[in-house]
Amino acid sequence: MNGTAPILVINPNSTVAVTDEIATAVNALPGAAGRFDCVTIAKSPRTIRTDQDVTEAGARVMDLAATRTDAAAIIIACFSDPGLEELRHSVRIPVIGIQMASVMTAIATGAPFGVIALSPASIPRHMAFYDRLGIAHHCAGEVGLSGVSALDAGRSDAVYAETLAAGKQLLAQGARSVIPGCAGFSPRRAQLETDLGVPVIDPVRTAAAMALGLV
Repeated sequence: MNGTAPILVINPNSTVAVTDEIATAVNALPGAAGRFDCVTIAKSPRTIRTDQDVTEAGARVMDLAATRTDAAAIIIACFSDPGLEELRHSVRIPVIGIQMASVMTAIATGAPFGVIALSPASIPRHMAFYDRLGIAHHCAGEVGLSGVSALDAGRSDAVYAETLAAGKQLLAQGARSVIPGCAGFSPRRAQLETDLGVPVIDPVRTAAAMALGLV
């Protein structure tokens, strides 16, 4: 596999500031210098919220990936992993979804995990994913925030207060690690881990580390 080709990181929403935060997160990893190309899908909504958003984002991810034959691997930086299975069947390079990467990492710890979603409306979609993989028994639960944006997830103090409360609820439900269920949470990962006292698995950094290992 070409060790100099870029790892393409696709932000399926249209918020460039979120893409910038994704780039900050992945480029902080050891060995990341010059490896990642983080891009935004400008025609998408600012936050991927609904099942329809996910379906449409998947099609856009496929279209973008088709133009990037230079990539050594692709990361889909949206927690619902839009287009993941379809893209894996259409390209020969590794394709990593941040939901899949973070959940599998959490399971590898051997302890139950919990997920913080942007909205309660996202939870049925996430739970259906765990059911399809046969891993729902590893999930202590999900807690949805009040329908916040991907950008505010990492920048708003008020949203952080919600996030911390959600994390504490998950710990009370038996979670021993927490996954923030959106790429936008990345700037708050370290603070959340300190305040909760358990591992907080950043989906973006987890997927990026996997990609570096593969290429």
